[in-house]
Amino acid sequence: MKNTPFMVELDEFDRKILAILGRDGRITYTELAQRVGLSKTPCQQRVKRLVESGLIIGFRAIVDPAKVGLDHVAFTEVKLSDTREEALRRFNSAVRQIPEVEECHMIASSFDYLLKVRTPDIRRYRIVLGEKISSLPHVASTSTFVAMETILESAR
Repeated sequence: MKNTPFMVELDEFDRKILAILGRDGRITYTELAQRVGLSKTPCQQRVKRLVESGLIIGFRAIVDPAKVGLDHVAFTEVKLSDTREEALRRFNSAVRQIPEVEECHMIASSFDYLLKVRTPDIRRYRIVLGEKISSLPHVASTSTFVAMETILESAR
């Protein structure tokens, strides 16, 4: 996780810019400026400042997973055998190398991490679990929950 040493001061224009870009990252500066009530140049400068401050961390295409054959979602609880800082660092580094792991969260619970894993089907998930996730550093046990249907996802 990136440490943020300070909060970025935002005014109403910045908040509008962030809300609009969050819904449509491909909007033109001209249209964005019109929608927030600024001229084009100040709007561009504000977006540039929001990017440079680290508040906007990127722009990307959001792909429909089902249309590329990746509509199987499983959530995997991972319990580690060692939770000292070095073990956590090694796990964190290694889990980032598994392309099927879409999200990884450290959890304050009876387990240590919750992974969101996206694969084409349950057979591929079983291989990812057995060959990749279970062999991550310090993994003691895993438990899987398969999503039957996605109702709301933040990337959509």
